[in-house]
Amino acid sequence: MTTLIVSDPVFLEHEVPRGHPERPDRIRAVNAVLGEERFAALPRKAPRPVDDATLMLAHPEDYIATIRAALPADGEVALDADTWLSPRSFEVASDAVGSACLAVDAVMTGEADNAFCATRPPGHHAEARVAMGFCLFANAVIGARHAQQAHGVERVAIVDWDVHHGNGTQALVWSDPSILYASTHQMPLFPGTGAASETGAGNVVNAPLPPGADGVAFMDAFTGHLLPAINAFSPDLIIVSAGFDAHWRDPLASLNLTEQDFAWATEAMTTVAARHCDGRIVSLLEGGYDLQGLADSVAAHIEALKRT
Repeated sequence: MTTLIVSDPVFLEHEVPRGHPERPDRIRAVNAVLGEERFAALPRKAPRPVDDATLMLAHPEDYIATIRAALPADGEVALDADTWLSPRSFEVASDAVGSACLAVDAVMTGEADNAFCATRPPGHHAEARVAMGFCLFANAVIGARHAQQAHGVERVAIVDWDVHHGNGTQALVWSDPSILYASTHQMPLFPGTGAASETGAGNVVNAPLPPGADGVAFMDAFTGHLLPAINAFSPDLIIVSAGFDAHWRDPLASLNLTEQDFAWATEAMTTVAARHCDGRIVSLLEGGYDLQGLADSVAAHIEALKRT
């Protein structure tokens, strides 16, 4: 299998206040592990710019203009207590979207079997008109709709294993049966959504886990809820919102997963993708705030992608 890595130094340029968990060091840690010899043969690409029309696959024009207008000339400015802008934040967040679209193009055209986008800021909390939870634009949803618009894809499954529920992704696809949103996450926890009773148009599957849950519970959520839904949906493409903040080392939550659990989940996704969509997976980095836990988990994730 050919695993494409999409990343660029631009993702260091979204600056946040000192002590903020979603910091440039996250990308430095990911890039350091992806620079190891075991990953040297993987093809690499930088993101391509996207225009406002692409961002409008998930966000109205006035929201895009509001984010652009809020950019500071220097320093950082808060959109809310968690979500910040610096002078290049719009460009960086747009490049995260561009990475998702480029990765989609690569797997849909057969240039790569699967792809991992080492990008920031994350995207799954961004709603149509609201930036929140460190997120500005809905990377996964835009990637899914780009696949539908540019490649004629009918059904996209977005699988989210970030420890925080992807309220933005869920809200954006709530009434869109062509996109399945399947998530396992800690609950209760920010942002407060993600109950099993939240089902959208029958295209939303949530398998919340209680604080303290371990890899066994995580696997049970997949085998009991997420995998049956994905198999029944029979996607043409799988997009993974790959957050690694359910790792036991992470400071922002209370699950007890290891990097081996993320490897298992990745292998489960590759099996489903092989069955339904010729192995096509695009993985987008979401959370993960302990640098060692993040690096170890990304390495396990990529190892699983490239050996399948």
